[in-house]
This record gives sequence, structure tokens and C-alpha cells, in this order.
Amino acid sequence: MKRNFIKATLLAAAMLWTGAMTSCSDDNGNGDDEIIDARTTELQAVARQYLTATVYPTYAQLADSTAQLFDKLHEIKLKLQMAPATLTDADLQEACRIFLQARSNYETSEAFLYGAASDFGIDPHIDTWPLDLGSLALTLGNSRQMAAMDRYEAGHEGEGDYFIGDSYTGTNVPPELLGFHGIEFVIFRNGAPRTADDLRGTDRYEGTELAGRYAVSGTDEMIFATAVAGDLRNKCWQMEVAWNADAPARHREKVEDEMGWPVTVGGGELTYGENFLRAGQPGSSYASVRKAMESLLVAGCANIAEEVGTVKMGKPHSGEDINYIESPYSHYSLTDFADNIASIENSYFGGRPELRDESRSLHAYLARHNAELDQRVVQAIAEAGNRIKACPKPFVSNYGSPLVQEAMDACNRLAVVLGEASNWILAN
Repeated sequence: MKRNFIKATLLAAAMLWTGAMTSCSDDNGNGDDEIIDARTTELQAVARQYLTATVYPTYAQLADSTAQLFDKLHEIKLKLQMAPATLTDADLQEACRIFLQARSNYETSEAFLYGAASDFGIDPHIDTWPLDLGSLALTLGNSRQMAAMDRYEAGHEGEGDYFIGDSYTGTNVPPELLGFHGIEFVIFRNGAPRTADDLRGTDRYEGTELAGRYAVSGTDEMIFATAVAGDLRNKCWQMEVAWNADAPARHREKVEDEMGWPVTVGGGELTYGENFLRAGQPGSSYASVRKAMESLLVAGCANIAEEVGTVKMGKPHSGEDINYIESPYSHYSLTDFADNIASIENSYFGGRPELRDESRSLHAYLARHNAELDQRVVQAIAEAGNRIKACPKPFVSNYGSPLVQEAMDACNRLAVVLGEASNWILAN
């Protein structure tokens, strides 16, 4: 399960700099005050661009792709239940394509897990690994649980809009079976989509450590995957609604009215986006826009850089836990890691590539005021991404490679320089 991996040293240093920043604002002459005011205005523009070009569109794409994933898996489930012969390999390939798109959208959001994803426990709920295969087999063999996962509102059996197995699943199935990796195991094996014949038959967990110990039907596997996908969609909608006050009304209705889940900061009136934009103003949890940038850089970007280096790659590479491998069934581990670095790049450079405006980015801000530090951040982002791409594929078979250690080191160096950038912004 994921945890917060922010280095204590970075946080301690940031706390020390807060006092320096306050002193500068309160005690220096008018010239310094004017500089601070001008830089505050610059950072407010950075915050606005960050939300509109990085956070909001990433969560919107995640919300849409997880909805598409549920719809496709629901379609496959109905075929298996009603007309198994109509299921094709193309159906499974399309499900896998949608899954990988949704997966990429989530991994490119991990540089801002410090918001709703953490506060509402969404990240561990939908992205815990390794998958507990033994518990999954027991769940699939529990007829009562399987019936509950396959429920609809009365009179609407088989209609996706009236499916209620998602609610049961999110409440009654443990996190080590939920989210992306539970679905991944059902639709992928050994880096390839499963076939229609696989799902029309019986799964005996061939190729896993539990081979021959369990026998579960492909239909039950797809009932499970569909229910988990519904819960995954709901949680991703919750993140979207919690950040963006202009999220689609249907998503808001599902999350707030049907599920009754929280979507505001501390139970107040502000979304996470509104709270971020109002940094330094009454009602915001951020004392200043610089403190908001600290969250972006340290709790967001440095945190995920360190997690990739120390945990996602580090645990299996060091031998601490060789089973602690993300996305092992699709063989997309290295893509996950690269997408995590892309989430940092998008956050620092002013948006996703198709929406990017570097003139209103942290990159441009530091380039104007501390070009040397900016260049070190830019180079560290590039190096981390390149080192990950240089690792041999698939990661599940090559986690011991010396190139993995080089990628780990680059990710950890990136975390450190991002902390330095945060400290400088706090103090200046």
C-alpha cells in the first residue's frame, strides 16, 4: 500500500524557511515589499495555470476513461452471462486499451496526490499493490459476495446506469483487491490481453505462485472486474469533483447525492482548486501562495519522485520485497514510473503538453529569479525520465538490473532538488 514518502528533512527545511519569508514580508522596506507583491502575483498566475492546464484536465480525462472502462467491462460481463459465444478477442483487447489509458491518466495525476486523493483515502483504495491473489480467489468463490457484486436496482437488471454492485464492492471488498490491479489481473496475463476463450473457461492461476490451487470461472472474474471498475470510476469522479467546481453535474450527483462522499476541503465550502487559488486569503488552508507552491513541489512532486525511486523501484530492486511490483500483469510498470515523472513535468512546466503555457509556470518563474536552480530542476526531471526509459522491459523480470539503480538514484536526486526549489520560493 502506498504511504506518504516525503522526506522529513525537506519538510523541516521548509518550516524553517517559513519564518524567514514572514520576516522578509513584515520587516523590510517598501522596495522589498513591492518585490514580494510582484512575485506573489506571478505565483498566483502559476497556480491558475497549474489548475486549468494540469490538474483539471488530468482528472477530467481520468474520470472519462474510467467511465469508459466500466462500460466496456459491463458489456463483456453481459456477453459472458447471456451469450458467451458472442465475446471476441477484440472485446478484451479494447478493454485492455481503455484500461491502459485510464491507468496512464491516473499515474500522470500522482504529482498531486496531496489533495483529495490523500485526504479521502482514495489513492490506497484504488491503487494498492501487490494484489492478494489468494484472497481474490476466495472472494470469487463466495457466492454471496458475487451475487452482491452483480446487483442492479429492481426492474433494471443488466442496465449499467442502474448497477449498484459498485457500492457494495467499494464498501465490502478490501483495498488489496480493489482498483486498477484487481482489474489488471482479470484482463491481462504475462503482458498481453486475455482471450475470449480464457474468460469462457476456468482460471487456474497458471503462471502464478498459486497455480493449481484454485479454479474460478471467467464469468465470475468479469463480475468482479465490472464491480471494481464501477467503484474505481466513482472514486475518480470524487477526485475530479473535489478539485474542480465545474466538474460535470452527473459526476457531482453520483458522488455527493448517491454515494454521500465528501468533496470539499475540511468539510467546508471550498473545492481543492478553489482552496489552492485563494492561497493567502481568508478561508484558504494555505497561509500564502508560496505555501501552496510548497505543497505542489514537496507534498506533490518530490513525494512521487521519491516514491518511484525508493519504493516502486527500490523495494524489489533491493530485495526488500521482490513481489512489491506495480502493474506486473500488464508489464506496464516502467510506463507507470515514466508517467509519474510526466506528472512532475506537467506540474513544473505549466500543463499537459497539449495545454502547456511555460510563460505561466514554475519553470518560467524560477528561470527569471534563480536560473541556476531552475536548470538543475529541468535537468533532474529529464534525467529521471530518461533513466527510467533506459531500464530493460518488463520491469517484473528485470528489477535487479544495474540500470534500475541508476533510475532510482536519478529519481531521488529529483526529489531533493524539488525540495530546494520549494525552499527558495518560500524564502524569496
